[in-house]
Amino acid sequence: MDSQFLKPSEFIVKTFSFDCSGGLPATSPLNICYGIDQNFLFGCGVSITSVLINNRESSFVFHIFIDNIIDKELEKFKELAELYSTHIEIHIINCDRLRAFPTTKNWSIATYFRFIIGDYFIGREERVLYMDADIMCKGSIHELMSLDVGDNVAAVVPERDVTWWRKRADGLGCSALEHGYFNAGLLLLNIAGWAREQVSSKALAILSDSEMVKKLSYLDQDILNIILAGKVKFIDIKFNTQFSLNYELKDNFTNPINDKTVFIHYVGPSKPWHAWTGYASSTAFLQARDQSPWKNTDLMRPTNANYARYCAKHYFKQGRLANGIKSYLHYFYLKLVR
Repeated sequence: MDSQFLKPSEFIVKTFSFDCSGGLPATSPLNICYGIDQNFLFGCGVSITSVLINNRESSFVFHIFIDNIIDKELEKFKELAELYSTHIEIHIINCDRLRAFPTTKNWSIATYFRFIIGDYFIGREERVLYMDADIMCKGSIHELMSLDVGDNVAAVVPERDVTWWRKRADGLGCSALEHGYFNAGLLLLNIAGWAREQVSSKALAILSDSEMVKKLSYLDQDILNIILAGKVKFIDIKFNTQFSLNYELKDNFTNPINDKTVFIHYVGPSKPWHAWTGYASSTAFLQARDQSPWKNTDLMRPTNANYARYCAKHYFKQGRLANGIKSYLHYFYLKLVR
């Protein structure tokens, strides 16, 4: 089997580079990477801004791996690089060979960009930080930048609790996961370890096994957990604090976001860039948006029946009855024309 699953040179068809950093910094910058489709461009731009406004003394190179981008959005990322004197690279990916891999309504082909990203940095950087575009920064990441990963392939944050770990261990047939299952939305990657473990090659083997594919509930996250079981360093939840804005629909819930939180991961279908999520829990996103080239970009309206339904529920929860009724009518319309 080839030592690399996805040779970056075969997938990256073009790179746009906006380097406004003013030359080499006194210290090596941290490379922060995103793998997205066009639906997450708004979130990605604001996510980058959130890192920059909370870490003004640090240097970064941001990498966005995406299948397509229009000139209008390119200009916004160029403006962002100029505004904060930073370096942003946008890598355009040819997805033809990825289309054979499984996807769901919640996970597009872009979920597999994580493997391209890991391989892209082999021989280029010692470590990189991968982040989902629905992660917003609200504090200093200095501790993470200087974290000793040791011989582990990645530093990660655990997902849920021991009961969940056992469930995933049983479902995936990997007993080692009883000792920890991680969320793949944030990965501090040790690139030498990634190359040593041939992560992408092993991922290909799993995706080529039809019986294994049937066991996957969380696609690349399950795959990474299987391959990296026992080879990761678990770190504090403050670096990947998961929060669903749909929790706001409950009468009572425990909000895990606190003063120590560094990264908020907005999991679930409702995102802070949606028009119906006007809660205090969206503040990290809204504050960063107002300091970004997207400050005049309207929050997104529902584009399908599922979103319209959530939109209506949130408006009713917020006491915005007229908006809630309109959203439910929109929901029924979208159901009929689907």
